Amino acid sequence: MIVVPLSPRSHCLQSLSSCRRLHKGSVLRSEAGISNPAEYCKDLVRKHDYEGYLTSQLYPKRFQGGYFALRALYIELATVREAVSQTTLGQARLMFWRDAMKDIYNDKPPRHPIAFAIHEATRDNHLPLYHFNRIIEARVSEPFTQLHNQTHLTLESMTSHAESTSSTFLYLLLAMLNLPSSTLAHAASHIGVAQSLTTLLRALPFHASKGVMVIPAEITAKHNVNQQEIFSKGESSHGLEDAVFELATVANDHLFTARDMFKESGGRVPPDAMPVFSAAIPVVSILSTLEAVNFNVFNPSLQIRDWRLAWQVWRSYYKRTF
Repeated sequence: MIVVPLSPRSHCLQSLSSCRRLHKGSVLRSEAGISNPAEYCKDLVRKHDYEGYLTSQLYPKRFQGGYFALRALYIELATVREAVSQTTLGQARLMFWRDAMKDIYNDKPPRHPIAFAIHEATRDNHLPLYHFNRIIEARVSEPFTQLHNQTHLTLESMTSHAESTSSTFLYLLLAMLNLPSSTLAHAASHIGVAQSLTTLLRALPFHASKGVMVIPAEITAKHNVNQQEIFSKGESSHGLEDAVFELATVANDHLFTARDMFKESGGRVPPDAMPVFSAAIPVVSILSTLEAVNFNVFNPSLQIRDWRLAWQVWRSYYKRTF
C-alpha cells in the first residue's frame, strides 16, 4: 500500500478540526454552568485551589462572586498546558480567552460560565482589561511541548513571569476592592512573586515526572543538579536541595520586602486590603514546611494539606499581618 504524505494544508485542516473538537468538548463541559456561572466558578476553585478557596472567605460577601470569577479564570489559564496534549490545542484555548476578554468588555461575553462570571464582575467593579491581557500573554509565552525541559533559564525571567501572572492577579483583586494605592500594589507585586516561586517548588515533583525542571537553569547549574537523574529517579539530591534552598530564600526575601512596605503602620495591613494579602499566608506555610524537611521537595508532607492553615489564615487576618 502506498502512503501519500499529507500536505502542509492537510496538517492545518487536521489541527483546525482538532481545535473545533476541543472547543465543542469545552462547551459541552461548561454548558451545565451556564445557568449559574457564579456557582460554577466557586465549585471550580473549591476543587482545584484549596488555599484560594480558604482565603476567599475573608472577602466581603459583595465581592466574593467577583473573587471566584477571577480565580476561576486564573486557574483555567494556568492549567491549559497540563490539560492539552498538543501545542495547537493549548494555543487555541488561550486565543479563545484572548478574544473572549475583548468580547466581555464589549458586553458580548461568549457562552462560557467563567466568561459570564467575569462579565458580571467587570460590570460591578473597575477591572482594567490590560491586567487580564497581561496574564493571558504570559501564558501564551509558556512552552507547550517538552522540547525544552527547563521552564526558565534565569531567575530574572522567572520573576518577570511571576509578576505578569501571580502579581497581576493580585492587582486585579486590589482593583476589585477599589484600593488604588502604589504602596499596596508594590507590596502585592512581591507577594505575587513569592507565591509563584513557592507554588512551583511544591509542584516540582509533578513537573519533574513530566521531564520539566521548574528551577531556573542558572541555579541548577550552580549547584550541579543532574536533571536527568531527578527525572528518572523521582527523588531529591544534595544539589537539588541546595537549589531549592536558594529559590526558597528568594521567595522569602520577597515576603520580607512586602512586609517592609507596611513598616510605618507597625507591619499591619489596612483592613480593607487584608483579604488580598492573605494570599501570603499559604506561602509562609509552604516555606516553613520546606525548612522543616531540609528543602527536600519530594518529602510527602509538602503534598499534605496543613491542618493549621485555616487557623493561621484567620489569625493573620484579624492581626492584619502576614
